[in-house]
Amino acid sequence: MIRFAAFRFPPSRLVALGLLATGLTVFAQGTWLGVKADIAQVLLAQAWTRAIDGESASTPWPWADFRPVARLSVPSLGEHAIVLSDGGGEALAFGPALLYAAARPGEAGVSVIAAHRDTHFAFLERLTPGDIVIVERAEGAPLHYRVTTTEVVDAARSGIEPAIGPSRLALVTCWPFGSLLPGPDRYVVWAEPVTTL
Repeated sequence: MIRFAAFRFPPSRLVALGLLATGLTVFAQGTWLGVKADIAQVLLAQAWTRAIDGESASTPWPWADFRPVARLSVPSLGEHAIVLSDGGGEALAFGPALLYAAARPGEAGVSVIAAHRDTHFAFLERLTPGDIVIVERAEGAPLHYRVTTTEVVDAARSGIEPAIGPSRLALVTCWPFGSLLPGPDRYVVWAEPVTTL
């Protein structure tokens, strides 16, 4: 008869193994979020190309509850992203989204585009007054906006009235940058239309 010796780990080793497993899990989840966002931008770019070619409901994958409606770029920073049709559902995990109640870019009112501070809108921290933001739409000429100001506001009282006033652009993300915890504040980059560059 063969007997196997029982393995015994001291409690401190079990705690260390548990912490290591937890750390690896958190790291993997954080890495997956970035990878998923990058892959999604490739699929969204393909859907955006189909939208420019005239496809009316060009979703990036069959079960997506959103579609690309614009392409946002900041030439001075080398940044660009496909803008999605709504900030609801899981759209913000894949890219910036034009909020449903906001004006469409180029229309009267405020076009509000929101994204996460640690992925697609991490670059907002580097935008400064005078920078140019370009919004390309499936139809019509690209729109150029010049950044005028930035501000930190309480999310519940942002002061953004999408249906009021002349055409403007508000790029919105959570504040502060680099925080691991969600907070009640939002960082807003305001931009005005530019007719001549």
